[in-house]
Amino acid sequence: MMEAIRNLFRFDAPYARFELKETESPGTPSFFAHRKEKRAKLRRESGTIARHLEANREWLHTLFRGDVNPDLILRRFLIGGSAPAIAASLNGMADQKQIADFILRPAFSLDVAGVSNAKIPAYFCAHALALYETERTESRGKIAEAIAEGRTAILIDGAKEAILCDTRGFVSRPVGEAKNETTILGPREAFTENLRTNVTLLRRIVKRPDFVCRFRDSGGTNRTKLVIAYLDGTVNPVLLAELEKRLDAIATDTRLTVGRIEQLIEGFTFFPMPQMLKTERPDRAASAILDGRIALLCEGCPTAGVIPVTLGTLMESGEDVDARQPVGTIMRFIRMTGALLSAYLPAYFLALAQHHAGQLSSEILETVAASRAMVFLPLPLEMIFLLLVFQLVREAGLRVPGSIGHAIGIIGGLLLGQAAVSANIVSTVVLIIVALTGLGNFTIPDYSMQVAAAYYRIVLCVAAAMSGLLGIAVMGLITTAILCTMKSFGVPFLAPFAPVTKRGERLFSREKLKNRAGASDWSNPLRRRA
Repeated sequence: MMEAIRNLFRFDAPYARFELKETESPGTPSFFAHRKEKRAKLRRESGTIARHLEANREWLHTLFRGDVNPDLILRRFLIGGSAPAIAASLNGMADQKQIADFILRPAFSLDVAGVSNAKIPAYFCAHALALYETERTESRGKIAEAIAEGRTAILIDGAKEAILCDTRGFVSRPVGEAKNETTILGPREAFTENLRTNVTLLRRIVKRPDFVCRFRDSGGTNRTKLVIAYLDGTVNPVLLAELEKRLDAIATDTRLTVGRIEQLIEGFTFFPMPQMLKTERPDRAASAILDGRIALLCEGCPTAGVIPVTLGTLMESGEDVDARQPVGTIMRFIRMTGALLSAYLPAYFLALAQHHAGQLSSEILETVAASRAMVFLPLPLEMIFLLLVFQLVREAGLRVPGSIGHAIGIIGGLLLGQAAVSANIVSTVVLIIVALTGLGNFTIPDYSMQVAAAYYRIVLCVAAAMSGLLGIAVMGLITTAILCTMKSFGVPFLAPFAPVTKRGERLFSREKLKNRAGASDWSNPLRRRA
């Protein structure tokens, strides 16, 4: 009987499913094993290269996992028919045609008679190497980093130096039009994922000899390339030193972008307000550089980060200056009005309808009561529900690719709104308030500010539902106090209004365009405007 049950339910069958288990070496705790592997990796990547070519080949083969990694190419050849050498590169990262035409072909025809192997690297660079960017080094770390970037390392038997040649030839996206920051009057070029292309786009606009693009590596083992762009002699050196110090503190192995760098180096992590202006337009980044600020570029990221920022700079658009002064003033005033409506209109309506109904006229009260006659949700929950639905429709429209996303945003909003009103889930008055709020939110030029305003208005609605206009006033005072204490890399977030600088800038109107040299006063540059 027991045998029949065992055969029926297969209790004696081995466990056949795959299970990922932790395994440790016998007698070696995992912590020390990790430390041991880390020290071994540092030994492989540090120090200088060997004089024997075979030892260097074994080192590169081990470092880049050549037994399982077919991308590593170690091309053996003879320089001048007598000196053994190896050209090390990664397939797909380095341009094989450049290696063949400008490295291998000149090496075959080079006459090295009478030249010792130790002096061949310098002789080869001076007489045969037909590439613009070359470098000689003894460091193993530099060689490994160069190969990982797409360059080619030439190692020669008997030489204590290796030659690094810039043969990067990987495919990159061409310069296109900005998708998120559309413009009518201004330039339409956008940054790409190629760091060199982004630097070129900036240099095409900032044609000054004091324009500096400092290349550096990020922290961590991946060592992502970064560029700090600024005007030497104009930017505040204390601001530049502070940025360098915060970038030096980055030690992460994750993929870095401008948005992730902002979170790693920002000072106020709990507040949703952005502390770095992120833009995909080179003209906007170049304007900030000419104004005495710093632009940060990251390899593989089509966005530039500008520091420091204030509330006024986040609400500015390049078209404000491209248009004539009256038109620019009207555009800025409409934008500021839309931003204020987006933040405070739902909470203000909720406070009046819930706690201060006496301030509304009888006609408005009758309209609100008639629209909510069959709605079962309380007014605060109805408002917050519609605001969340609006964010849902917006996120769905952004994530769906192409023109389908715009259709989903429009059709989804219309269908959901009409269906919700017909099903007596929401009222028409609240739907109109949320629609006006959404339109005002789209007038904010910075996407991070739009997201911060979206969640801030929900907090205001909760405060209005609890305490009416008093709750809105208290929340506004708390927000203002936090904004007054916030600083973007040492610059007050509400500058030049709090504190007032020597030469303040207008927020709700655009000043007349004049011929002036120097940068804005609020960033404390070395060369200020008169």
